[in-house]
Amino acid sequence: MRLTRGAELGRKRVTLADVARAAEVSPTTASLVLSGRGDELRISTTVQQRVREASDALGYRPNIVSIGLRNGSSRTLGFVSDTVATSQLAGDMIKGALETARQHGFMLFIGETEGDPKLERRLLDAMLDRQVDGIILASMFTRTRHVPSGLDQVPAILLNALPQQRTASISAVIPDELAAGRAAAQLLLDAGHRSIHLVGAGPGPDDVPPGTVAGVERLAGIRETLHGAGLELASGHLLTEWLPPDGWQATRSLIDRWTDGDAIITLNDRLAFGAYQALQEAGFSVPTDASIVSFDDNPLADWLRPGLTTFAIPHHDLGRQAVELLVELIADDTVPTAARPVVHRVGMPLRARGSVASRP
Repeated sequence: MRLTRGAELGRKRVTLADVARAAEVSPTTASLVLSGRGDELRISTTVQQRVREASDALGYRPNIVSIGLRNGSSRTLGFVSDTVATSQLAGDMIKGALETARQHGFMLFIGETEGDPKLERRLLDAMLDRQVDGIILASMFTRTRHVPSGLDQVPAILLNALPQQRTASISAVIPDELAAGRAAAQLLLDAGHRSIHLVGAGPGPDDVPPGTVAGVERLAGIRETLHGAGLELASGHLLTEWLPPDGWQATRSLIDRWTDGDAIITLNDRLAFGAYQALQEAGFSVPTDASIVSFDDNPLADWLRPGLTTFAIPHHDLGRQAVELLVELIADDTVPTAARPVVHRVGMPLRARGSVASRP
């Protein structure tokens, strides 16, 4: 058996024909052995060993893409996001998707658009040109978004987003913000609070910043639970930005009318950071004088003193669930994807820390 071909080939890609020549067999025989069908087709042990030794010596790697396309699959998935790949909060979303794709034998191609629709179009076209088996279109924060054309060519899933177009036929995976809103209000009710202020949105059902799915659903859940207890929000503070200075300003406006037993729900942790500062500047203690519940589980929430009780966005589970659903769609080609759009909600776990105290 001649094994000198590797030196002759240098950096050139080793082909099946090269392996066959080195093993002194036909390309068909080499292919059958390397695909694991040697015993089935009664190829001798000696020949099989010779083919494998030649393959190892030459460093042969099969063209998985070509094999997959012949079988009707490239074993690849596309993941196109805005800024989720570089977001500290959402890094686990990529990890969950990568791990799950690997478990199912898929490779994940990741592209980031930075919010540029033209770049998004180019990335989607590039992935479709490469014959990916399915595409996940992801957002850093939960929102409604335009569904670009072309996603009907392959199975597709929206991740952390809902379709803007009412006619869009695409399933979505989002955090269960509605259930988290209900749970946040119930947590404070169970602690004995009956006067609850909301920072980030107004008291009315539509008093939310435009384009925020999280705001709409968190507010709806909060109102639903309070109404079930025969209560209304003590106050609501609609804010176009959910940053610490905004939380500080809104909480400062509450200080003059604060009563014992009042509590605050902030619609994200950054607002809560500002609320903490405003309360402490006024001489109030969290949670002795004011309980606070929030959402997101920002990495700094655990560093506050006391730690912030908040409902976490399940980034890892969101990524995992999106890939699981996409793989199901790819495997089940008997029903058109457009016929089964569903919104899948992933639970937001409570991170109970020290910002809520019971009232008598």
